[in-house]
Amino acid sequence: MNYELKAKCVDLAAGGKFVVVLNNSDAQAMDVKHLDRVRLTKDGGKAISAVINISEHYVKQGNIGVFKDATDALKIKNGQRLVVEPIDKPFSVSLIKKKMEGIPLSASEIDNIIVDIMNGNLSDIETTAFLTTLCIRDLNRDETLALTNSIVNSGTTLNFKRRPIVDKHCAGGVPGNRTSMIIVPIIAAAGLTIPKTSSRAITSPAGTADSMEVLAPVCLSEKEITEVVNKTNGCLVWGGAVNLAAADDKLIKIRHPLDLDPKGVLLASILAKKKAVGATHVLIDIPMGKGSKVQTKSEADELASEFMDLGSRLGMEIECIITPGYDPVGSAIGPALEAREVMRILQGEKVSSELREKSLVMAGILLEMVGRAPRGSGRTMANKILGSGDALKKMREIVGAQGGDPKISASDISIGSYFIDVFAKEEGRIHFMNNKSISAIARAAGAPADKGAGIYLHVDKGDKIKKGQKLFTIYAESERKLTLAQEMAEAFYPLEMDRIILKEYGVEEKSSMGTEY
Repeated sequence: MNYELKAKCVDLAAGGKFVVVLNNSDAQAMDVKHLDRVRLTKDGGKAISAVINISEHYVKQGNIGVFKDATDALKIKNGQRLVVEPIDKPFSVSLIKKKMEGIPLSASEIDNIIVDIMNGNLSDIETTAFLTTLCIRDLNRDETLALTNSIVNSGTTLNFKRRPIVDKHCAGGVPGNRTSMIIVPIIAAAGLTIPKTSSRAITSPAGTADSMEVLAPVCLSEKEITEVVNKTNGCLVWGGAVNLAAADDKLIKIRHPLDLDPKGVLLASILAKKKAVGATHVLIDIPMGKGSKVQTKSEADELASEFMDLGSRLGMEIECIITPGYDPVGSAIGPALEAREVMRILQGEKVSSELREKSLVMAGILLEMVGRAPRGSGRTMANKILGSGDALKKMREIVGAQGGDPKISASDISIGSYFIDVFAKEEGRIHFMNNKSISAIARAAGAPADKGAGIYLHVDKGDKIKKGQKLFTIYAESERKLTLAQEMAEAFYPLEMDRIILKEYGVEEKSSMGTEY
């Protein structure tokens, strides 16, 4: 049975969901409950389904509150008459229950779920149930392939009229891991195409897009990305600004607050974005160890195997590199600090040897994958491009093409004007650098929203430390946030030290810091 109600437009967005509010009397008449659904139609035209909220007083009987997402979709104005019809839950809800029971889903069934998520037909609770189910009953490889294709099909794709298309991705959040900002200009300077779409930070102090935004705009349209890549061979942009693999962004909004990271969804999320930019050759960085997503070598090997198998089935050549994930890669943590460190490396300064080395190794592998360098000589070629200044020149070219200052240098980058140095209270050796604590302190200082906030580490894991030696500096853009970060550092001290005792026995100590990629 249909009902006609008067629209009350609610100037609040519901995160892409279609949400309405019914008066309790109207809800009883329709025999609907909280989180049930109705179909809305305006003037007999386009219809959408919406999730119901019920109120005694927010809307009067005979009226319906309509949130902004739905008013925009139907172009509803205050006071317009809407046809309201109770409807059953989407079929995809039964498919979620099917997966809960451990029954594999077909490609069409997974596509049904993704289409309903994109159309706003599933509530956040139902989408969360889907992702939670996948944490318990993970996707098999056929299901993961199907999910990847569904995510790709949920948005637009880029089509560069050239081959090969090179790309890279890091699978785990390790602070200071800004290899993309060094790899992209090296690869582009070598004459290869590398359209890098990156993420913003969600729980970390900086994502690649946050750091690149210090140098140039990253919110580019699909047309602008194509123009930048055609001009410079590469780009470093925020993937969320374009409609690539659109369903992944909706899933991420649910995954991250609850830290839901089922393996099949992780694989599909990464590979869908690579497929959407037309990548033919992809290098996946899998950080491993305490403090990263992947804890053990066996887990890393299994994940690498799945990446390569699924990549092959998607028409992409994929190689994986397992890297240390137990401490920060670079010395700088925070958008501007990381951007400055990248520019210093590109300018040839002797800083952050681990970030420089990791970037060269990964760039070398990509050069070898496409045959630009013989096997075993890729790093040498990458190092030559970096050392010659060609990578710096290319980075500035990309920055300029994206709307930034093409003459940018490290000294032009502003860091938070409020800072405090932290010194060692005793001598010892650093045996552990807590990634989570480092990230928490940098975020308390204001990163990533405050671009100049963060931490600069003056020491590495394995270093011998003298009493009074400077360990790290916290930067902030306000005195209040600097105080918060200092309090966070005292509560969750990020560096752990052992006392040096081997000297007494005449044993020569060696640093446990190593870089084997």
